[in-house]
Amino acid sequence: MDLLSNKWTFNFLLCLCLIGVGCTSVEKKIYVHLNYTVPCVRLLNATHQIGCQSSLSGDVGVLHVLESEENLDFVLRTGLHPPYMVILEHQLFTRSIMMKLNNGSSRVAGVAVVAPNANPVEGFSPHNRCPNENTGVYSESYDPALAHCSTTVWNPLGNGLSYEEFDFPIFSLKDDNETRLIRQCYLDHNRVVNGSAPQYPLCAMQLYSHMSAVTNTATCMRRNDINFSITPEYVCDPLGDFNVWATTRPLNNTAKGHKMSESVVIAAARLDSRSFFFDIAPGAQSAASGFITLLAAAHALRNVTQAAPPNRTILYAFFQGETFDYIGSSRMVYDMENEQFVVDLDNVHSLLEVGQVGLRADSQLWLHSDPVSRRNASVDVQVKTLVENVQLAVTALNVSASEPDVSQPLPPSSFQRFLRSRPIPGLVIVDHESSFSNRFYESLYDNAEYLRVSYPQNLTQEEQLQFVTDTAKALAEVATMVARALYKQAGGEQSQLSGISADAQIVTRMLYSFLIQSNNSWLQQMVPADLAGHLKDTATNFYVGVAQQPSEPTHLVQHLLANLTGSVVNVTQQDCQNQRMQESDTESKHMYTYTWVQGPLPPNATERAGYCVRSTVHLSKALSPAFDPLREFTSTDYSTWTESRWKTIKGRVFLVASHELEMVTLGVGVGILLTSLLLTYVLSSKADILFSSQREPTNATY
Repeated sequence: MDLLSNKWTFNFLLCLCLIGVGCTSVEKKIYVHLNYTVPCVRLLNATHQIGCQSSLSGDVGVLHVLESEENLDFVLRTGLHPPYMVILEHQLFTRSIMMKLNNGSSRVAGVAVVAPNANPVEGFSPHNRCPNENTGVYSESYDPALAHCSTTVWNPLGNGLSYEEFDFPIFSLKDDNETRLIRQCYLDHNRVVNGSAPQYPLCAMQLYSHMSAVTNTATCMRRNDINFSITPEYVCDPLGDFNVWATTRPLNNTAKGHKMSESVVIAAARLDSRSFFFDIAPGAQSAASGFITLLAAAHALRNVTQAAPPNRTILYAFFQGETFDYIGSSRMVYDMENEQFVVDLDNVHSLLEVGQVGLRADSQLWLHSDPVSRRNASVDVQVKTLVENVQLAVTALNVSASEPDVSQPLPPSSFQRFLRSRPIPGLVIVDHESSFSNRFYESLYDNAEYLRVSYPQNLTQEEQLQFVTDTAKALAEVATMVARALYKQAGGEQSQLSGISADAQIVTRMLYSFLIQSNNSWLQQMVPADLAGHLKDTATNFYVGVAQQPSEPTHLVQHLLANLTGSVVNVTQQDCQNQRMQESDTESKHMYTYTWVQGPLPPNATERAGYCVRSTVHLSKALSPAFDPLREFTSTDYSTWTESRWKTIKGRVFLVASHELEMVTLGVGVGILLTSLLLTYVLSSKADILFSSQREPTNATY
């Protein structure tokens, strides 16, 4: 290539770069991108779809800050510049307003809800009034008088918004500088003053949240299966995760099915929660209060179950996906029935579940049992024994435990899925006699503030981590009661009960780790190096997600349970990661799990002192049997929830010109284009005349 060609190539590339930079600069001047947006996404089950979505190119609307429900008439009828992007303060995010907007969706481009920095005074729950009513034990074939919350409405504040379908995007915004910018843009350009309509340019917002899946789970899973591309593009994924479980004595995990002479007491809690918005599921009361209590109880039992082992094995089970029709517990029951779990249902002696226990009034807890199975005399006797063991466990504690009216059904609980298989004796421990004490069930307000996890001012993060809150003390007492009851139920000696006590310091660290931030010095030393980088400076999101890999809560509970119930063994890092005590050890990997964790960071050191933890902690699938192995996407027995896939989630604010000005601008642009084409044609056709030059003769001399 000659020098002239190189020069032209360089100039061409330089022009492209300048054009790219110029476009980026212009784009930044036109749009203000929103950094902290959380959407409502589309979910599907066997019969229908719920949630929200935008059009493929995003939905655009003129901003309107709704000031009251009476102001809806402007959006739905009288406003001159539809469609509108409605900005809602949290107190206006009600079922009444949202359903009116949904019914007038042709004039509504989307909704942005401003999340407050402090919880509202009034209760709010977007969940159903009767959670999981179609997949629990009570049905037309199992005492229909108790089905569908006919005797007890468990979540009376539930407005069902999370289970509605909206034809426009709905985002949550933080109440911060971006939200203030949006309000100011509305005040400067869009607000009606003295009855006169605002003039262009108007402040507008564009929200992107297009969902790929439609109709129901059967439809989207069928579309997943008909992809013929080399890189198939899926449209939805089943909801799911992994259950976490451990036992007080090692069981051979490779030998599935019934274990002769093995009797198991299951201690259960759920791990997941949700809210209306994807990726915001703090679940402080609905999930964390229960599983933190059970983790603390497991820690309290570590030493005594080794020094004075009870006759029965205690199996700690932490279920994922319980919010969506009991995904985790139904999968464990299915695996037990089909000899795919370490024990089967014949090995299960009884079950004790820890539910919502963080808001107990006057130190009162309630022991719920199933009135239907208790009609069997032998089951009733065993349940009474379990109740007596729990009530014995509260001796000298600031806790009381009572049974509600026996005619009352079980609250929503994992225990119901076991009862669907057989009449197992069991109890569910909660802080409510009938309806939930939780006024923010499955909402973004079920957070640390609501659970009264707070700290004195001016404490550093490390000091907050170590500060024992009143909530931690209260949950430690509940954990002590649970631990003692489990030990007695497993056949342990009563003389050992007084020595079983949960550590409030451990409880307060767990509350801080799950409800404030997981990225702290305590958790850093208890997890492997590959997980440490994923710890966050925010509260844990307890939404179950899709069944591809373990979520953050699953990983954290897995490693906490291992550290709290396991033991440190003196082995090399290589042997630890190869699941063995030494090179010749080929058996212990069937009984134990070995995990090399980071360990503490010694003073003035640059490397952590890692160590190996040996425990009986394992993960098992929390994926509905409807997907694997049955592939029955219209099942009425198992969860069929899927989550739609998407490509872009974002929002931006900009000024929009009037339609007339846009048309004039387009017309001028088209006119310039046609003129330039005509001019180019004329110049090309006359080029030999306009640009010709007389050649000098070759024999010219000077």
